[in-house]
Amino acid sequence: MNRSLSTLTGRSRKLDGGAVFGSTPRRAWVEWMSPDYDNQVEMASRALLVQQNGLNILVMAGTDALLAPPPRTCRCQPPALGLLEGLARHGLGEGQIHAVVLTHLHAVLPHDVEEAVREGNAPRLLFPVARYLTGRRHWLRARHPHPRDRALFVPQIVRQLESSGRLKLLDEQGSDLLGDGWRFHVSDGYTPGQLLPEIDMPGGPIVFAGDLVPAVHWLRLDLTTAFDRNPECLIDEKERLLDHLVANGGRLFLPRDPGVAMIKVMRDRQSRYQPFDHHADLHRLDS
Repeated sequence: MNRSLSTLTGRSRKLDGGAVFGSTPRRAWVEWMSPDYDNQVEMASRALLVQQNGLNILVMAGTDALLAPPPRTCRCQPPALGLLEGLARHGLGEGQIHAVVLTHLHAVLPHDVEEAVREGNAPRLLFPVARYLTGRRHWLRARHPHPRDRALFVPQIVRQLESSGRLKLLDEQGSDLLGDGWRFHVSDGYTPGQLLPEIDMPGGPIVFAGDLVPAVHWLRLDLTTAFDRNPECLIDEKERLLDHLVANGGRLFLPRDPGVAMIKVMRDRQSRYQPFDHHADLHRLDS
């Protein structure tokens, strides 16, 4: 199969550093990411564009970038660059995306989008002809969220997905729409039913890490976040996935890392997972 992969970088997100690094002491994590005055760290919002057999498929961690950007209230301010600008650099418009694979449905919205949603002016969903694909079990979670993570689901997004008529619920076996060379790893540690796509490539499989391994620092098994639903379960899932990548010469696509898009994983003499090599900006990958 003729298949190519490219990175699309959306609007970055800012999160509380203490929440991002969970129980890790601040004196340790400030050496990895520098917080701002409000103790927030900047995380990437990186999507993967898969082009195969005439299809354009997006893989996204959550629904942060799924709402159309609201119109600017002040023309004197430069527009915030996001997913659509990334697509345009590849010569694509939103109407040319055939499928959007959503690992899960959490959303941390940019301030202007959040304000529009709060005022009852929720923007429309992007990609008007695409099928939206997400996990069946996770969809049940989104429809009936637990109080612990209810704030991470945006009801207006869930309702628009449901009413679109283009929502397809997946099990880990895969999807006829995506074709051969796709499989899914199921992860419940961060949120129940998260589906992490594994894509066959000539140089070895590539796994989209979602929020199981958001950035390179989370190769440490003991490193979790305050957002994780079940940290012990997550650590076990992370070890299984990383062992799978090491055994198969696979690579890990990181949607949240501010500087690294993809890594190949190895184990050192102390059996710790380490990046064997990395790509800071994966414009295009064909092998």
